[in-house]
Amino acid sequence: MSDVRDLLIELGTEELPPKALKKLMQAFEAGIEKGLTKAELKFSAIKAYAAPRRLAVVVTDVEVRQQDRLVERRGPAIKAAFDEDGNATKALQGFARSCGVSVDDLEKMETEKGAWLVYKQQQQGAHTVDLIPEILQQSLKDLPIPKRMRWGNLPGEFVRPVHWLVLLFGDDVVPVELLGVTSGQDSYGHRFHHPEAIRIQSAQTYAAQLETEGHVVVDMNKRRDAINGQVIELATKLGGEAVLNEDLLDEVTGLVEWPVALSGSYDERFLELPAEALISSMEEHQKYFAVRDKAGALLPYFITICNIESQDPAQVIAGNERVILPRLSDSAFFWEKDRKQPLAERQEQLKTIVFQNKLGTVYDKSARVAKLAAAIAAKIGGDAELAERAALLAKCDLVTEMVGEFPDLQGIMGRYYARLDGEHDEVAEALDEQYLPRFAGDKLPQTKSGQAVSLAEKLDTLVGLFGIGQPPTGVKDPFALRRAALGVLRIIIDNDLDIDLVDLLEQANQGLDGVLSEENVTAQVMRYFYDRLRGYAADQGVKSDVFEAVLAVKPTKPIDFMQRLKAVSAFRELEQAKALAAGNKRIGNILRKNDAEGDDSIIDNNLLQEAAEKALANKLTDITAVVQPLMETADYTAVLTSLAGMRETVDGFFDEVMVMVDDEAIRQNRLALLNQTRALFLGVADISYLQE
Repeated sequence: MSDVRDLLIELGTEELPPKALKKLMQAFEAGIEKGLTKAELKFSAIKAYAAPRRLAVVVTDVEVRQQDRLVERRGPAIKAAFDEDGNATKALQGFARSCGVSVDDLEKMETEKGAWLVYKQQQQGAHTVDLIPEILQQSLKDLPIPKRMRWGNLPGEFVRPVHWLVLLFGDDVVPVELLGVTSGQDSYGHRFHHPEAIRIQSAQTYAAQLETEGHVVVDMNKRRDAINGQVIELATKLGGEAVLNEDLLDEVTGLVEWPVALSGSYDERFLELPAEALISSMEEHQKYFAVRDKAGALLPYFITICNIESQDPAQVIAGNERVILPRLSDSAFFWEKDRKQPLAERQEQLKTIVFQNKLGTVYDKSARVAKLAAAIAAKIGGDAELAERAALLAKCDLVTEMVGEFPDLQGIMGRYYARLDGEHDEVAEALDEQYLPRFAGDKLPQTKSGQAVSLAEKLDTLVGLFGIGQPPTGVKDPFALRRAALGVLRIIIDNDLDIDLVDLLEQANQGLDGVLSEENVTAQVMRYFYDRLRGYAADQGVKSDVFEAVLAVKPTKPIDFMQRLKAVSAFRELEQAKALAAGNKRIGNILRKNDAEGDDSIIDNNLLQEAAEKALANKLTDITAVVQPLMETADYTAVLTSLAGMRETVDGFFDEVMVMVDDEAIRQNRLALLNQTRALFLGVADISYLQE
C-alpha cells in the first residue's frame, strides 16, 4: 500500500446561518470528496463536522501523491506520416514538436483500423500537498451560498467573515492563504467557555480535542442527538413529553456549540389559546420546545437550549420566562381580537389580496374553488353544500391577526374560528384539510368536504398557472405545482375516489373561462399529472416498462391507472407474456405500416382461408365473450390472464398466415383480424412496451 496520511480542514467563521448549516456541511464534504476523486487520490473514509462557527472535514488515509501513469498521445496514421520517399510529413513533424521529442522517439501502434504513431510518456503523480489548496478553494466556491458578501477590507467573499483555517496533512500544515487568513494548526474553542487557541494535534484527535478542551461538540449528529436526549429527559421530569419538531431540532443544533437544556414555565391562563398558536409562538420566535401531557394537552412549560453552562441557571430561566411573556400575550391579544369578527364577514377583505395578477384575487379564486368543490363533492358521495361553504370560507383566516403573525397556522386557525362561529363540523375540518398533504408522506384529508376543497384548490391552481403560460420549470416552482399535482394524485388514489381527472380539469377550465391564454390546457396539465404519476408508481415498485404500457392507453382515472399497473405487473410475470408482447409489437408494426391502426372493420368469416386464421377468429369470439364482463367490472388482472390463453393461437397465425397477400379483400380481412386482436389487449394496456 502506498504511503497515506490523514487530512483535516477546518474553516473558522463568524456564526453561520443555522438553518443552512447542515446543507453547508454536506456540500463541503461532497466538494472535498469530489476534488480528491477527480485528482485520483484514494482515501478510506471521509467525515464532515459543523458547528455555528466552523465547517470541517476529516479524510482518513489519503495517498500522499498521485500514482504515476503512462500518458499516450496518438499522432497521424502511418500512411499519412511519411511521403513516398519515406520522409516525415509536416503533420508528423508538427506532432513530434508538440510532444517535445524527435520523430525517432515516437512509437508505432497497430489497431483494427490501421497503424498509427503514438507518443508515450511516463507522467509522475503530483504530491497531494500541492493539490489540496486548489481542491479546498473549489469546494468553497461550490458551496450553496445564495449571496456571498465581502466583509470590511477582507479579501474574497463568503457567507460570513473567516477568522482561521486549520489545514493539516499528517503532521504538517499545508500552507495556503484563503479568504484573508493563513492556514495553521490552531483552532478555537467555545466563544465563552474557551475563546483561546487550541493546537490541534492531528486529524484523528480533532473532534475529541475540541470537545474536551474547547467545550465544542463539533459533530453535528452527536450534538443533535444530545439536544434531543436532553429535551426528552427534561420533559419527562416535568411530567410530560416534548413536542419535537425535526426542523426546529436541526435549527437549534445549528445555533449552539455546547448544548445545555433548561426548562421554564408560563402562566396557565395562556393554555386557553389553541395549542398550535402557543407552539408556533414558542418555536418560531423563541426556538423553544413545547411540553404536553400524555393525552396531548399542552403543559405550561417550555424547554430552551442554551449555548453555555451558566453558573446561575435560575437567572437564565428567569430571563427566558420574561421574554416569552410578551410573545404569548400577543398571541392572546390576536386570539381575542380575531374572535370578534366571524370568518364569513371577512370574505370582502379577500378582494384586497392578489392571488396572481392574471388570475385575480383570492376572493375570485375562492368563488371558483367553491363551484368546483361542490361538483367534486357530489361525485365522491359528499355534501355539495358543505363543500361549497367550506371553500368560500377557506381563505378567510388569511386576513386574521393570528395568521398574519404566524402564517404556518393558516387553515388551523380557520378550523378554530369556524367552530366558534357555529359552522358545521365538516366545514370547520375542511378549512384545515384544504392544505393537506402539506409535504411528502403527510396525512390526507379524511372528510369528503376536505377532500373536495383540497382537490378543487389544487386543480384550480394547476389549470390557472398552466393556462397563462406559467408552468413550473426545472428550478422554479413558486406556486408549488409539483406538490399540488402529487397531492391530487395521493388524495384520489389513497382514498380510492372514482373520479376522472380530465372531467375535473375541464370543469376547472370552465371556471377560468375568458382568463386563460394558452390552448389545450387540459392536455398540458394531464401530461404533467402523468409525469408525477410516473414517479409515484416508481415509488410503489412499478417497473418503467409496465408504466409505459399503461400510459400508452392514457387512462384518465388515477385509481383505474393504478389497477391497470397492478394487472400488467402480474401479467408480466406469466410465461406467455414475452411471446404475446412480441406478437403485439409485430401486430402494431404491421398495422402502422398499412395505415390500418385502430380500423374497426368487421371480420368477414367467408374470407378466412387458412386454418390458423380461422382459429384466431374463433378464439377472438370466445375470448371477447369472456373478457367483456370483466372489463365492465375493471377486473384487469382477470382480463389479461384470459388473454394470456391466446399465445399459441397468435403464434400459430404468424407461423402459418401471410398477412400481406395480393388479394385486397383477404389482406384487409386479415388486417381487421389483427386490429381486433390488438384492441382486446389495448383495452387494458399496450403490452408491446413490455421488455424482457
